[in-house]
Order: sequence, then structure tokens, then C-alpha cells
Amino acid sequence: MMYLVLFLFSFILTYAIKNFAIKKSLVAKVTQRSSHSVATPHGGGVAIALTWFAGISFLFYEGDISSDLYGAFMVGVGVALVGYVDDLFEISPTLRLLVQAFMAVCGLYFLGGLHEIDLFFLSITNQLITNTVAFFIILWFINIYNFLDGIDGYAGSEAVFLGLSGFLIFKESYFLVLVVAVLGFLLWNWHKAKIFMGDVGSTWLGYNVAIFTLYSANHEAAGLWIWIILFATFWVDATLTLFRRYKKGENIFRAHKKHAYQRLTQSGWGHEKVVLFSLGVNGVLLALVYFLSNIFVAFFLAIVILYGVNRFVDSKKKFE
Repeated sequence: MMYLVLFLFSFILTYAIKNFAIKKSLVAKVTQRSSHSVATPHGGGVAIALTWFAGISFLFYEGDISSDLYGAFMVGVGVALVGYVDDLFEISPTLRLLVQAFMAVCGLYFLGGLHEIDLFFLSITNQLITNTVAFFIILWFINIYNFLDGIDGYAGSEAVFLGLSGFLIFKESYFLVLVVAVLGFLLWNWHKAKIFMGDVGSTWLGYNVAIFTLYSANHEAAGLWIWIILFATFWVDATLTLFRRYKKGENIFRAHKKHAYQRLTQSGWGHEKVVLFSLGVNGVLLALVYFLSNIFVAFFLAIVILYGVNRFVDSKKKFE
């Protein structure tokens, strides 16, 4: 019953935010980087975040979430607030990054840091090294999710996939809270989108994925790699695109439309087809994690598969 209530809350709140945004002209304007052709309300991520925080607070009250994890999750309030301010006023990238860095430190504080990094053949336990890596994981995941939120249903469907995968593998109730919170929004965001989640939703989702990753890593050696594999569709695209743009001598801080999902839409694929293709790739990644006991083999195969996916995208629309 709780999950139904949360779903309805997210659905209704997204509708209310959509109408409010239209009334106040809080819309995402069409730019050169846009994958949409009509100015569309944004801020739908507020509904997802509020639903999530309500759900996990109830689970914490019921004793289903540990205090350290709950504290790390609640730091996400700050991430969401910064994202919403950025949606409204477009704060400077430097200020945004500084605030995100502060939130990353706070999240790590509640988690007790990253205890160990298992590199398959050796383990790193030096806390300076592990926590530096963890800090950059949080920052990178926050911004990856923001980079990859560009077409209808893409970022939302990724969150639903990650939530369902997390529940299937780790059996924790908070993953279902994420699923229903996003689904309530996603019904309004499916093509053609009537509202976008905005930075308030995408940056906060990236932060949450980072917390899932680090918390899992602290509780089982393979946890870090499980989430790296599950999130690989996003981080491989973002990292490879950044590297390729750097090699071409481009200003990597300038907006662009060269991510794999963007090039697929430019090749003539509709938003629905790109999202379904991504979900298909995600399904393969989940199968690797779920059925292969050797996480090193799973990771290696995931990289091979995603290399093939990127070659396929290149064949559809060349990286220029």
C-alpha cells in the first residue's frame, strides 16, 4: 500500500508542478544542444525527490534503513536544492561544482568513508586513496546523470532500471521507493514529454547512484563493481564522449550533442526507440551481474559489450 501511495503522490505532484511551471513560464527553452523542439516545463525532479525523501523517512522510522545510509541519503536534499536553483537561475559551473563537492564530503562522512577498493587482484585499504576515489565517484556520477538527461524518458527509465536491479540483487525496500517515485514522474515524461526532470532530478539521481555504489562496496567486496556494471550504459557513454572530445581539441566544458544517445536520435531514431535500445543493453548488463559469479568476468564482458554498442552508434552517426 505504501508504494501505491508514493506512486500516486509522485504522479499528482508532477502534474501540479507541470501546471505551476507553465503558469510561471518555467520552461526549458529550445537551444542548439536540445533534443526537443518545443519549450517544455521543467522541475519534475522535485516530485521524484520529495516522494523519495518521504518514502525513505518512513522506512527509517520503521527501522528498515540504517542511520548512516539514511544520513547519506538526506544529504541529497542539498544536491536537489542546488539543482533546482540551477534550473531557475543557471548558477556558475564553479559554484555548482563547489557545492556538489561539499555534498560529496557530507555524504562520505555519513557513510563512514569508503573502507576498501577491491581491484580483483589486490585490495586498496589506504583511507586517503579510497576516500579520494569515493569523492570523485560521487562528483562524476552526479554530473554523468546530468549529462545523460537529454531525451524523453531516458534518465527516468535508467533510474527505474537501477531501482529494480538494486531490489533484485540486494533486496532492500528503498529501491522500490525509488522505482515508484520515478514512475509517477515518468508517465508525464514519456514521449512526448509534458515535463522534464531538470537538474534537480538528474543531479540528485546521480548522487543516489553514487551512494548505492559506495554503501554496497562497504558491505561486500563485489558491491562496487556491481553498480559500476549496472550504471555502465551511462558512465561509459559520458566518459568516452569526454575523452573523444578532448582528443579532438574541443572545449570539453562547452555544450554539445555528441553522446551516443544523442547521435542515435540524430541518425533518425525516435526517443522511444533509443530508450528501449538502452533498456535492452541494461538488461544484458543485469544478466551479467545476476548470473555470473565472477565479477571480474562480468565487468570484462560488460566493457566488451559496450564497446560494441558504441561502434554500432558510430556506424549510425559518426562522431564528428
